[in-house]
Amino acid sequence: MHTSILRTCALGALLAAALPVHAAPMGFKDSWMAMGDLGPDWRELYVNYAYTAHDAIGASATWMRADDHGITREVDEVTYTRLVKRWNMKHAQANVWFMGGIGALRGDGPTRLMATPGVQLDYETTRVYLGATHRLYRASGVNHDFSSARAGFSFYETGYDQTQPWLVLEARRMHDLSGRTEVTPMLRLINKRYFIEAGVNNMHQARFNFMYIF
Repeated sequence: MHTSILRTCALGALLAAALPVHAAPMGFKDSWMAMGDLGPDWRELYVNYAYTAHDAIGASATWMRADDHGITREVDEVTYTRLVKRWNMKHAQANVWFMGGIGALRGDGPTRLMATPGVQLDYETTRVYLGATHRLYRASGVNHDFSSARAGFSFYETGYDQTQPWLVLEARRMHDLSGRTEVTPMLRLINKRYFIEAGVNNMHQARFNFMYIF
């Protein structure tokens, strides 16, 4: 009886520790989060502060380039993130997030105001992850709407203080910058407050991503 209770509590603690790190675009209340997505045609650096358990404000800088290198643009923006809905299940969690920003778009003409509202849906356990994101990148005469889907699994269970390896497959596409869907398998190493992941996409380009909560 006591052993079963202890195992259930341990799994719950591990789930609570692992899930926010894996997919959430913000951390816990009063935490700072830094994230980066780095590749040859898309680079984004992002930081935010969670002033409640459901809301975060921050800033991001994004550099984007078309496949043929004919278009290069930069976006600097102030961002807002909101946990719209969360479902806590026995051994899983599902979330709906709003993510948006407003800022300056530079490159290929005069500086313009850009808005970037979007939504993320995700479901995860300590062994499986599924997620989808759609975000608008809109300015006067510009539409770079972004869509992505992710699926992943961990190789084995780990303890609270141990690093857990995952295999994650991502497919993404951005309107008017690429005529192809980018598909990238990545190895992810995840711990309590951080993850790093690296892979090579179907265009033979290297990618490196990271996240740290502090």
